[in-house]
Amino acid sequence: MTLVDVSQISAALFVLGAVFILLFFSLLSLGILKMFQQRFRAGVYSFIGAVVSGVTFGIILANWSF
Repeated sequence: MTLVDVSQISAALFVLGAVFILLFFSLLSLGILKMFQQRFRAGVYSFIGAVVSGVTFGIILANWSF
């Protein structure tokens, strides 16, 4: 196992990644919770929100100037 050099990652990219992880997984877990509560419409909206946030994150990363 080797060490990974993360000194080239900017603070803005780190914060963006942390916010995305929090947003994506909270929407995903909220969607699962709503499905178990038999509130299917709210669950589907949460899943759609997770997908939209993932696509948005991908677009932002594709346009990010490293």
